Amino acid sequence: MRANSLALRLFVSATAWAVVILLITGVVLSSLYRQGVERAFDRRLGVYLRTLVADVAAPDDVNEKNPPSLGEPLFELPLSGWYWQITRVDPGKSDLRASRSLWDGGLPHLESSVVAPGADGSRQGYVAGPEDQRLRLIERNIDLGDEGHYLVAVAGDSAEIADETRSFDQALIITFAILAAVLLLTTMFQVRFGLAPLKRISDSLIAIRSGSAERLAGSFPEEIAPLARETNALIDANKEIVERARTHVGNLAHALKTPLSVMQNEAAARGNDAFALKILEQADIMRDQVARHLERARLAARLTVVGSVADVAPVVTALARTMEKIHRDKALTIEVHADDKARFRGERPDLEEMVGNLVDNACKWASSRVTIEVVCERAANGGQVVHLVVDDDGRGLSPSERAQVAKRGQRLDQTIPGSGLGLSIVVDLAALYGGSLTLGTAPIGGLRAELVLPAA
Repeated sequence: MRANSLALRLFVSATAWAVVILLITGVVLSSLYRQGVERAFDRRLGVYLRTLVADVAAPDDVNEKNPPSLGEPLFELPLSGWYWQITRVDPGKSDLRASRSLWDGGLPHLESSVVAPGADGSRQGYVAGPEDQRLRLIERNIDLGDEGHYLVAVAGDSAEIADETRSFDQALIITFAILAAVLLLTTMFQVRFGLAPLKRISDSLIAIRSGSAERLAGSFPEEIAPLARETNALIDANKEIVERARTHVGNLAHALKTPLSVMQNEAAARGNDAFALKILEQADIMRDQVARHLERARLAARLTVVGSVADVAPVVTALARTMEKIHRDKALTIEVHADDKARFRGERPDLEEMVGNLVDNACKWASSRVTIEVVCERAANGGQVVHLVVDDDGRGLSPSERAQVAKRGQRLDQTIPGSGLGLSIVVDLAALYGGSLTLGTAPIGGLRAELVLPAA
């Protein structure tokens, strides 16, 4: 999942929502559990409170009452955190009885303005007790008429509530952490599984571009099936347009060659006539220009074909053997060092024309040796390129001469056979494919031609 990829967006969005939902769910569950623990704690305190209320409301004289044990030893243990207290609140009369655990302290009262009484008239809340303990307290007012008005309170250490809630929160965190890990793995699987058809399309397009396939094959989900169909239709339309362009170029070439040939023949029949010589000169220029532009149109049509790939090593090896035979009178040695994995992203005839012109030019000017090296390299933009180097041991060229020979029709030595179009054709072809041709000095003394072309 790379940056700015659809897979990363889906994964991040799904993960973010999962984390938010888990956090909200965890907070809600923790709050509900704490409320449940508080209710259970309050019910426990309520049992003690009702016992005390029943004792207070007994018909015996209140001042002589000794509340029985509530069945909880913590009420007898000093500062244990569990306390009860009975306070008479009649004006002018005072009576205070408390559990032994309260020692010489007292329990605070809940403000009626802050804590509203429940249906049974009792109030509950948190208060600070002796030794700064945080207590959960429940109290109730008892009106016995002539026998007096009492406030009965029972408090318990709220650390039990906190401990129970903390244990639940720890278990909840561990459970949700495991659940989050499972959800992340599930999300990754869903993203990969859901985007697998798009990956297939991407791989198929790479295969088409590299020349190992011609169409998008296989069945695709309903959502992206139209994309596959339209892509195949576009490939078919592209091939049809290219074939039509090639046909038109060929027809135009034939249509122009015949009139030019007639003009040249008629002018040649007039001998050394000045007008005829001028016609011959202009007809040659026209033929050269027509050939040049038709060749460029043909190459442009070729370059629009998707999936053309050619192996470089067989082409270079075959051309080297051919050039040895053509220039056998010079007894040249042609050395070839070619990477078998080098593949040119283009048509084989164009590769043969570019390499053939470079090797032929090197053989014409070499004294005894020509070397050809082909390697695959990584370009500055991160892609792969085919780097082809042709060296000869001839006289070489100066910088000004290198710039001159790259121009169409320019020849430095009229005694060497050729039209002067070879290197310029290579320059044009390489440029159409997005490549380049560079001329320099070879280590063996002559001219070095470095051709860089896109690799498949």
